[in-house]
Amino acid sequence: MEHTKIKIGIVDDDLLFVQLLKNYIDHNGEYQVTLTSTGGYQFLTEDSGSLDILILDLRMTNGDGLEVMSELAKRETETKIIVLSSFYRRSFMGQMLKMGAHAFLPKEIELEELLAVIKTVHHTGHYFSNDQIDVMRSQLSNKLPEFHAFSKNELTDREVDVLRLVCQQLSTKEIADSLFISPKTVETHKTNLMIKTGVKNMAGLVIYAVQNQVIDPNEIVLFDK
Repeated sequence: MEHTKIKIGIVDDDLLFVQLLKNYIDHNGEYQVTLTSTGGYQFLTEDSGSLDILILDLRMTNGDGLEVMSELAKRETETKIIVLSSFYRRSFMGQMLKMGAHAFLPKEIELEELLAVIKTVHHTGHYFSNDQIDVMRSQLSNKLPEFHAFSKNELTDREVDVLRLVCQQLSTKEIADSLFISPKTVETHKTNLMIKTGVKNMAGLVIYAVQNQVIDPNEIVLFDK
C-alpha cells in the first residue's frame, strides 16, 4: 500500500520562491505540495481543509500571514502552520505561538532542515530550535499572560503524564505505547488538556507546561537538523 504523503500548502508573494520550493518539496517522496498561493486573501478563498502543513510568509501585499493565522484560528482547522519569513526575529516567537504558529523559521534555513521541521511538526505538533527555547526560558514563562482558568493541580495525573510526553515531542503512538493506552485515548487527553488550558495547539501546551512549572524548560526535547 502506498504511503500517504504529507500534503503541503505554500503561501508567499514571491512567485519564484514558491515555484522553486514546490519543486524541491515535490521531488521528495514523503511530501506533496497540493496548494500554492501568492497572497493571504487568495489563499483564504481556497479549499485548504485537506492540508497537513501550511508554509506561510508573514509580509505579503495582498493579505499578510497574521491575517491568515487569525482567520484559520476562527475556522479551527487541523492544518499546522510553519511561518517561514525573511522578517524573522526571535523576539516574535511568543506572538507567533499565540497566533497559532506551530513553527517559526527564517527564510535562510537550509532546505533539508526545512523538510526535517515539516516532518517534526506533522508528527509532534510543533518545532522549537535551541535559540527559541532560550527565548522561552528567559521571556515567555514570565511575560506572557496566562492562557487558562485552570491550575496545574486541576489536571489529572494522566493528563500531566501526557503533557510531559508532549513536551518531549513524542508522537501520539509513542505516547500511547509509553503509557500503555490507546492512541485514541491519548488524543482524548490532548483535547481535554487544550480545553482546560485554553490553548489552541501543541505548542501552546508546551508554553503552558513551562509557565505552570509542570515541566522544567530543560526537560523540553529539541530536534537536531
